[in-house]
Amino acid sequence: MPYVTAGDGARIHDKDWGAGRPVVLSHGWPLDADSWETQQLFLATHGYRAVAHDRRGHGRSTQTWSGNEMDTYAADLAALIEQLDLRDVTLVGFSTGGGEVTRYIGNHGTGRVAQLVLVSAVPPLMVRREDNPGGVPIEAFDGIRAGSLADRSQTYRDLADGPFFGNNRDGAEVSQGIRDAFWLQGLRSGARNAYECIAAFSETDFRGDLARVDVPTLVIHGDDDQVVPYAVGGESSARLVAGAQLITYAGAPHGITDTHPERLSHDLLEFLKTV
Repeated sequence: MPYVTAGDGARIHDKDWGAGRPVVLSHGWPLDADSWETQQLFLATHGYRAVAHDRRGHGRSTQTWSGNEMDTYAADLAALIEQLDLRDVTLVGFSTGGGEVTRYIGNHGTGRVAQLVLVSAVPPLMVRREDNPGGVPIEAFDGIRAGSLADRSQTYRDLADGPFFGNNRDGAEVSQGIRDAFWLQGLRSGARNAYECIAAFSETDFRGDLARVDVPTLVIHGDDDQVVPYAVGGESSARLVAGAQLITYAGAPHGITDTHPERLSHDLLEFLKTV
C-alpha cells in the first residue's frame, strides 16, 4: 500500500486517485480515508487528483504512541504534500480534519495551497472556556473519553446510531451500512491514538490559524449538527476568515459526507472551478 514517511518515521497511508489539480481530503475522528470515498471518487472522475490519507494512529497508518495532537497532524500533512510534490492544492477538512488543515496553514503557510474547505469542522474552538463561552462543555468530551476507555466499540456504535448522522431525529433514515462503516473505521484506529485525539479536536484553539488563512475559503456546515454545533463551528469560522463563503445545510447533521453525499460533492466541485 502507498505510504509517505513522517518526520518521526511514522508511515502515513494515502489513497491517490485521478489526475489534475490536487485536492487533499482530511478525515474526521475516529475515521480514516475511506470515509471520503464518495467525494474522492466523484472528484477523481471530474478531472482532479484526489488524495485522502489516514491520520497517524488511524486506519492503515502507524499507531504511534506520541504525536496525537494537531501540530504533529499538520506536520504529517506537510510531509504528504511535500513528498507527493503537490502544488495549488485545495485542502478539504471534515470535522477533526478541518482542524488538521487549518493548523497546517497556521504552521506551514499557503505556499502550496490554492483553496481551503471546512466541512462540519471543529475550528475555531470547540470547548467552552472563559474566552469561548458559547462552546461545548468539557463534560461532553469527558463522557466520550470515559466511553472510549470503558467500551469504545459500543461508544462508536452509539455515536453512529445517534448524533453523528442525526439518526436520533424523527424521520431520520440512515442506513445500517453507513452506521456500520463508522463503527468499523473507528475500531481500525489505535485505542490510545483515538483517545488522545479527543483532546486534540475539542481543546485546540484554531483562532490564530484561521487568522492566517489568505486563500479562498468555503465553509459548509449543517445547522442541526449535534457534534460540532453550527454556531460553534461553521458559523464562527466563516466570520473569522476574510471573504469566506458559508453554505448552510438546513436540518443537516454532522456526518454530511454520508447523509448529503451528492450535494456535498457538487458543492466541492463548483468551488474547485472558481480557481
